[in-house]
Amino acid sequence: MTAPSTFGLSTEVRNLHWLLSNLVEEVPGVHSVTVVSSDGLMLLSSDPGHLIARTGGQGGPRGSSADLATIVSGIGSLTIGAAKLMDGGGVKQTMVAMDEGSVFVMSISDGSLLGVHATPDCDMSVIAYHMALFVGRAGHVLTPELRSELRKSMESAQ
Repeated sequence: MTAPSTFGLSTEVRNLHWLLSNLVEEVPGVHSVTVVSSDGLMLLSSDPGHLIARTGGQGGPRGSSADLATIVSGIGSLTIGAAKLMDGGGVKQTMVAMDEGSVFVMSISDGSLLGVHATPDCDMSVIAYHMALFVGRAGHVLTPELRSELRKSMESAQ
């Protein structure tokens, strides 16, 4: 993973980038990771090519963080709606196992979502554990001011 430029960003944003980088680099089987705001905007990405839009199968790599952010937002909306319909309370984690990979989505306290795309042979319990660590460490710092700074840094990178 190529580390994104964090020059000029607050200590909290740099720490979030560091936590995200560690999740990707230290957990076996993780392809990419993204954090999506409660309104569906990507706040953090492990993929340096995350800004490349895919149109008609062209552009960025399949499974990039931009694609993952879209998927995570959709899965989050679907599962939150299902939980409301079933009086199931809050959604903590969702996992989609596919033949060629897995997608994990975990709620963050402010309504944001953490999404991970992993290999099909990953250890799901290890990924869930590290996601919970990230959520525990990052959840309390995702203030409205920090989310605004993250959005601005994503926009300026374009």
